[in-house]
Amino acid sequence: MPKDQHKICDSKTFETLYNTHSKALRRFIFYKTQDLNKAEDILQDTFVKLWDNCAKVDYEKVKSYLYKVATNLFLNMVKHEKVVRTHQHYLKPSETNESPEFLMLEQEFMEKLEQTIETLPEKQKQVFLMNRIEKKTYKAISDELKISVKAVEKRMHLALLVMRREIGNI
Repeated sequence: MPKDQHKICDSKTFETLYNTHSKALRRFIFYKTQDLNKAEDILQDTFVKLWDNCAKVDYEKVKSYLYKVATNLFLNMVKHEKVVRTHQHYLKPSETNESPEFLMLEQEFMEKLEQTIETLPEKQKQVFLMNRIEKKTYKAISDELKISVKAVEKRMHLALLVMRREIGNI
């Protein structure tokens, strides 16, 4: 159908999109989180983001938009949980044999790492996190993103160059 016949901002169209994609998207997110409550939260946040950006999203690309948003929300959740665990670790220094100086340097490194990841261009960040956090192969990433393995390699190479340049300054 022509784009002008489908306005995502129309509540009936939006409801149809929700009914069409929510079940599969929920399963996709649950596979990643292994937690039904987290999957449900991410699903709702994904559709809220779609509603907030309804005028900007092409109807023909709404499915890929939903999966990309859900993946990014999942990665942000994983990163946040890692930060929480890191800070919980620092709240209990008596349980470790590491010196306070080492713990402080480690915390600074983690902060620098997170900041550097955030500065990566979106495509590089996505490939970097999929490979390093989700432990996906370049082939799996290329299949999921529908790009060539060479494109994945190039994005990863560029991301690693930035990471080495920035993290090397610590």
